Amino acid sequence: IYVLGFGVPTLDLPGLPRDPFFWALVTLVLIYSAYVSEVYRAGIESIPPSQERAARALGLSRPQALRHVVVPQALRRVIPPLLNDFIGLQKDTALVSILGVVDAFRKAQILKSSNFNFTPLMATAVIFLVITVPMTRLVDRLAARDRAAQLGQGQVAHACQRRRVLRAERQVHKFFGIGPEIVEF
Repeated sequence: IYVLGFGVPTLDLPGLPRDPFFWALVTLVLIYSAYVSEVYRAGIESIPPSQERAARALGLSRPQALRHVVVPQALRRVIPPLLNDFIGLQKDTALVSILGVVDAFRKAQILKSSNFNFTPLMATAVIFLVITVPMTRLVDRLAARDRAAQLGQGQVAHACQRRRVLRAERQVHKFFGIGPEIVEF
């Protein structure tokens, strides 16, 4: 924030804006671009390599395997961290006030100091809560839904495995011409 907000405008390069709001925006975009790209990278790397290998074995090219197999699974995993980053970005907007940009929190501090009234700070806190609490609940709901889906997939996999075992038992019984009470697995 300091380097871009104070350092670049003092270079006085032609064509570069000197507006603190512009540099605050550039700073936040650069910082959170790095965070979000790291979240996506971690999400893609969290998918087992066997998923991509299986897709490649089915004849998909690497870009097709990424597009149709890996990335959809990774997106489900990265939604909660991305929403957490969004909440962090909302809170970090107060940091750009050191550049002279007046955000909601800084404006509330100015009003509090001029009137000796803490109401503007309370109103700002309520605004932050009105934005942050629903986002947090959304993250919790998405994480719970993902956990339930994973549990459901485990139950479905168990049921499929049980069906395969029963089918194999029937085939053995039919092949040997015996009843199910004689064969034990």
